[in-house]
This record gives sequence, C-alpha cells and structure tokens, in this order.
Amino acid sequence: MDLHTSIIELIDLRSFSNLWFWIMLALLWSSASHWVLGIPYDLVLRARRRGGQHEVDLADMVRINVGRLLYISRVSGLAMLSFGCFILSSLAVVGFYYRYEFAQAVFLILFPMSIIGLLSLSTARALEVEDLTRETLYKRLARHRIYVQLIGMLSIFITSLWGMYQNFQLSPLN
Repeated sequence: MDLHTSIIELIDLRSFSNLWFWIMLALLWSSASHWVLGIPYDLVLRARRRGGQHEVDLADMVRINVGRLLYISRVSGLAMLSFGCFILSSLAVVGFYYRYEFAQAVFLILFPMSIIGLLSLSTARALEVEDLTRETLYKRLARHRIYVQLIGMLSIFITSLWGMYQNFQLSPLN
C-alpha cells in the first residue's frame, strides 16, 4: 500500500462508513450536553450541592453568557438565521437530491445543532425575563440540558439509521 492510497483512505468522504465521523458525532453530542448555554454542567451541580461561592460563580457565568447570546442575536441574528437557512437548505439539496453522502452527513450534524442553537436562544431569553431564584435557575438549566440530550439521542438514532441504509445501499451484496 502506497502513501497516496493511505491518505485517500484516511480522508474518505464516505462519511457513514468512516470511524472518524462516528467518533466526531459522539464527541459533539457529548460536549453539547455538557455545556449548557456555554456553562459546564458540573458547575451547575457544584453550585446546587455546595452553594456559596459556586452559586455566585454560576450566577455570573449565566449573566455573562445570556448577555452574550442575546447581544449576538440582536446585532446579527437575522443575518445568521438567513445564512444558516441557506447553508442547511443547500446541504439538504446537495445531500439528498443529488445523493452526495458527505453533504448528508454534514446536514445530519448541523440541522439538530441549529435546533439546539435556537433552544439555547429561547432559554437565554427566558432567563433574561424571569426573576432568577436559585431553584428557578437550576431547574431551567437542567430542563435545557434534558432537551439537548433528547434532541441528541434522536439525532444519533436518525443518523445511525440513515448511515446503515446508505451502507447497505453501497454494499457489494446488493
């Protein structure tokens, strides 16, 4: 086996049969469920259990990250939404109409992540409007994390079903 063949096999664009795609997908959803609104969930648990300075740190991080998300959405939200819809619709057409597997894989990653982005924006707006008590904050962040995990499980399930279907279609046994 020469160097050229090794490189081509390493950078294989047949995503659903590539181990690196599945590792990246698992890491992506693992980190998405750990970082709730940009706040590590272990900080939320620590603040709930120990209180004191951990609660102050959590409140500060929530205030900073909520303000950051809302500022970005107010300044460039419409442009980001337009660009995101363009990218997602382009990936969907190229992937599913023209049957390009790499575009399918990227779409199956980016579409659920865009839903997570909208959910994060909704949670940030709710946290800005609500009168934040400690328990309200903990419940809101825990609920957001559960929604992210549910979307992640559904996304991984659909992606794995579609990946198996694609691999069966390209199988030499067909």
